[in-house]
Formats: sequence, structure tokens, C-alpha cells
Amino acid sequence: MTSALIQDIRSALADNANPDKAEGMRAYMKSEMPYRGVQTPVRRKLFRAIFKSYPISEQSDWRDAVLDLWREAEYREERYAALELAGAKQYAEFRTFDTLPMFEEMVVTGAWWDFVDEIATHRLRELLERYPKGMSRRMRSWSRDRDMWKRRSSIICQINRKDETDLDLLFDCIEPNLSHGDFFVRKAIGWALRDLAWVDLDTVEAYVQDHHDQLSPLSRREALKNAEKIRAAL
Repeated sequence: MTSALIQDIRSALADNANPDKAEGMRAYMKSEMPYRGVQTPVRRKLFRAIFKSYPISEQSDWRDAVLDLWREAEYREERYAALELAGAKQYAEFRTFDTLPMFEEMVVTGAWWDFVDEIATHRLRELLERYPKGMSRRMRSWSRDRDMWKRRSSIICQINRKDETDLDLLFDCIEPNLSHGDFFVRKAIGWALRDLAWVDLDTVEAYVQDHHDQLSPLSRREALKNAEKIRAAL
């Protein structure tokens, strides 16, 4: 059944391909992998209809389908299909702590912001909310990993948690990366702090002040980007 699901996804993408848009999408994403040129609204509608036609009853089959789509992808949209299947509402019960290695593989091999940010801010956040102790331990480990995309993921995995943000975890994941030179890690720090600022601006301003010399100008600027707007709304 999963092989038929995958084949239908590939066929649907081929049938809806738009070569004129494909090159622009590829250039925007700086992608080595080509695009079919199927944009997000159309893509999601296609994927959801196909997922509905091929219900999966076993976690192992779901995981195999996700990874087969991911590993065997020839077009970037096939990897987007893997992400959609991984996050499908009907398979929420399959997303247990032992699926973390699957998402870790996708972060490491995806190695670009479109894949990584979707996984970190949705799938990892979901696992963190379900398994706070185990996931906190893993995210602290990821924050010191040699792979910078795992570092980025650990920093942004609490985006949109608002008042439920674990501040100790957030700052523990930022701390090893304060002097990191990569743009995407620095941007992640700013993003995570900016997101927190909407619910706790005082803490963010104090953190930026206390770590002013360690934080990059990019991280500081991003962290306080909405400070005036937030203050005005208080």
C-alpha cells in the first residue's frame, strides 16, 4: 500500500508540473534538487487527497513511507510530501519519542531551512510537549552537535510555545551557540528570542543586555526587532 501511495504522489506531481515556475522555485531555495513547479496550496491539496486514499494503520508502515519518500526523492516536492505525511493529523499517535531518529535524519540530510524549520517548529515541538524530559535532554545535546542544523533545530524547537516556553531549555540551547559564526544559527537565536519577546519582553531585553558582547549583531537585532511595537501595546 505504501508503494502505491508513493507512486500516486509522484504521478500527481508530474501531472501538475509547471516548468516555468520550477526554475524560479529552485533558484529561490538555492536547491540542488530540482522542482516540479507545484506550489504549496496545490501541493497540499494533492497530498491530503492521496493520504486519505491510502490510510496507514501501522506506525512502522507510516515511518517507512515517510523515509522512502524522503530518501528516494528526485524532486524537492517529494520531500515536502514526506514532511506532510510525517505531520499528518491522522497519524499523530504514531509520532512517539522513538520517531526522533527519523526526524533527526531528515534534519541532517535535509540541511536547509525549508526542511529544518518545518521539522523543528512543528514535529520537534510536538515531541517536546509530549516527552519534555527526554526531548529536553536530546535538544541540549543537539545544541552542541557538530551539525549546525541540529543546533538550529534545538534553538527554534520552542517557537510558538508562548507562555509554555521552557526558559531554562531555551537558554541552555542558545548558550553553546552565542559565538557560532553561521548565519542560520545566529538567525535562529534572534528568531527564538523575538518569539519569546511577545510574551516576556523583559526577559528577552535582560538576556540581550547581559549577553550583549557574546551575541552577534544579527541575533541582537532580530531579538529586539518588535520591542517598540510590543511596548506600545502594553
